[in-house]
Amino acid sequence: MQLIEAGQIIGSHEQTPADPAFAQGTAHTQGQYRPIDEGVVPIQDMGFIHADAAYDVVSASAGYLFRMQEHLDRFNASCEKFHLENPYTDEETVEILTNLVKLAGLRDAYIWWAVTRGKMLGERGSMEFENRFYAFVTPYLFIMNDEQRRNGANLIISQDYRRIPPDSVDPTAKNFHWMDMKLSVFEAAGRGGDWSVLTDGEGLLTESPGCNIFLIHDGVVKTPATDCLEGITRQTVLELATDLGLETVVGDVYASELESCDEAFLTSTAGAIMPASHVNGAALAPHAGPGELTTQLHNLYWERRWDGWHGEAIDYSTPVAGFELAHPA
Repeated sequence: MQLIEAGQIIGSHEQTPADPAFAQGTAHTQGQYRPIDEGVVPIQDMGFIHADAAYDVVSASAGYLFRMQEHLDRFNASCEKFHLENPYTDEETVEILTNLVKLAGLRDAYIWWAVTRGKMLGERGSMEFENRFYAFVTPYLFIMNDEQRRNGANLIISQDYRRIPPDSVDPTAKNFHWMDMKLSVFEAAGRGGDWSVLTDGEGLLTESPGCNIFLIHDGVVKTPATDCLEGITRQTVLELATDLGLETVVGDVYASELESCDEAFLTSTAGAIMPASHVNGAALAPHAGPGELTTQLHNLYWERRWDGWHGEAIDYSTPVAGFELAHPA
């Protein structure tokens, strides 16, 4: 079975007509729609100064928003854990995000939004803030392109960095605290790898920058249970694996298991299922590229998505309304 060239197929999808000002993407800041390069964050916003924010990312493919309600539920839980309040209701949030997609004319889109602590309202040290909402949309992003997925990534288990412990920053709340993950990617590149995977410092796998990690051994699909984001794509893969009759395990996964497994892959909204072929430079199996079960999961994921599975169709025929449009002069 050949891996579906998802990037090439998405690139062939017809877009809807859009203002050229929004060709690179759209943003929503200070209650207005803007071309993405004109989206601004006030310099005193605590989201900028202290990485004090919660965010989420959903995607659209073939004109369908994928698992929007699950993303909203996770985002709302993240805000609650960080004592943040979205100034918009769920319905208004979905309207804003949908409008951003429509303004850009995108049928396949990467859709990001956040609530930050905002600006302090009282004296220094005050706990009074005006929480602020930001969002943007760009053409759909792949962490790994078709060629990289076809060949499979070389994953590097970080030796220099450990995942921020959950009693410091809750990893189930999607947040801006990425420095441990970012530095591990530089480490991976320095060791000849494509992407990194972090542990808890005690030998247990946690997650990869922006991704959950999966491994397959003897037909069993395993992914870490703790110290990681509860990814929506992770949830989706567990469903697909069950549909394929595969046993799934969500629990403790040791780094040594990743090094000796039959197949491995990463999952993320930005890129879906991304196969690995090597760990720490060593081939996972005698075959080149993605394993058979990884390929099945990857292809089934995209086939179902393009059919509208777990999707909400975007109505491109209705005009964008509800907020003032900040259009470039």
